[in-house]
Amino acid sequence: MLTGVTDGIFCCLLGAPPNAVGPLESVESSDGYTFVEVKPGRVLRVKHAGPAPVPTLPPPLPDTAQGDQSGLVRCQRRITVYRNGRLLVENLGRAPRADLLHGQNGSGEPPASLEVELVDPAGSDGRSGPVSTGSGSAGRRRRARRPKRTIHIDCEKRITSCKGTQADVVLFFIHGVGGSLAIWKEQLDFFVRLGYEVVAPDLAGHGASSAPQVAAAYTFYALAEDMRAIFKRYAKKRNVLIGHSYGSVSFCTFLAHEYPDLVHKVIMINGGGPTALEPSFCSIFNMPTCVLHCLSPCLAWSFLKAGFAHQGAKEKQLLKEGNAFNVSSFVLRAMMSGQYWPEGDEVYHAELTVPVLLVHGMHDKFVPVEEDQRMAEILLLAFLKLIDEGSHMVMLECPETVNTLLHEFLLWEPEPQPNSLPAPPEEKK
Repeated sequence: MLTGVTDGIFCCLLGAPPNAVGPLESVESSDGYTFVEVKPGRVLRVKHAGPAPVPTLPPPLPDTAQGDQSGLVRCQRRITVYRNGRLLVENLGRAPRADLLHGQNGSGEPPASLEVELVDPAGSDGRSGPVSTGSGSAGRRRRARRPKRTIHIDCEKRITSCKGTQADVVLFFIHGVGGSLAIWKEQLDFFVRLGYEVVAPDLAGHGASSAPQVAAAYTFYALAEDMRAIFKRYAKKRNVLIGHSYGSVSFCTFLAHEYPDLVHKVIMINGGGPTALEPSFCSIFNMPTCVLHCLSPCLAWSFLKAGFAHQGAKEKQLLKEGNAFNVSSFVLRAMMSGQYWPEGDEVYHAELTVPVLLVHGMHDKFVPVEEDQRMAEILLLAFLKLIDEGSHMVMLECPETVNTLLHEFLLWEPEPQPNSLPAPPEEKK
């Protein structure tokens, strides 16, 4: 604690944050890591592992033109945005989420419509209002209100099983604020053993990636472009995005929206609700960098209390090994202040047609379970899994449970729809 205060005083006097990660001179590594220059002077460390490439290509996926309807779902949705700040989402035709709901805490067909109050019509606080589901009668009562815009979604998607033996499958792991690719160690080892190709980057300023001393380098848009560069470098035909916290609800959503034909499935771990990102003006992270550095021991202790269900020696060791919350005060402040992404609202998430698995640790004090439940309601193809004994860092606390859930979702594929099966031949008289 005394060391942190002393370093903070020197930080204020010298006007520079201590312990900043410097630019990397080499792009090669002998310990299994790759250093990728996403733009001049901006280098990210990437863990890229997987089976050795095989000379023979896997058999092609069955062609829908030949009548094979396995794994094929029809996504039909109408999204209406009203001028009074309300959102009406209507699932048209046969709902593709019926078989997904078997994995949720509940069963039955999804609602025909979902009505969301985006903002207070009076504009008092700008917060999202309550969510209500129904048959759409509420929308008819407001038919006098003219819609601001209407979005139609009508597409077919082939959702297939992703196995480690398939050479066109890549798993991307994206961590959140204050973490590093080390938080995915158990998942990376598990899926590499199963034959998967995995890619896990360190965000700028985290882990062993370079840390520019400019706040603009840590805005959502700057980090999203980094993730786009990594994705385009390693992506294959079927790519699965796996994110934690800020890494899931933001960067995974962004990539899935930008590349709907390349992103096969998405997994969000303690990601939160489908609301637009906006930094808080009453946050402790708005304090000067030197003050944050003085408080760094207290912040680390608070993160341990809120991020783990238990705070024993095991959790402290996991926090240390996972390199979580171990970034400079400057980077931490810039990351929290740069979380501005107005495009990522409920409409943006409702437009996604990729299957999404939501994993939530019930002891999470950062992300309430209601936020993930709201996300599950907004998304078209999604289901929610709750882990009773886990918290925000559930991938470190319960690696076996998380690995099992992730693997089951990778292997999942929807059953053929009854109305898409060929008609039986007529009997001859």
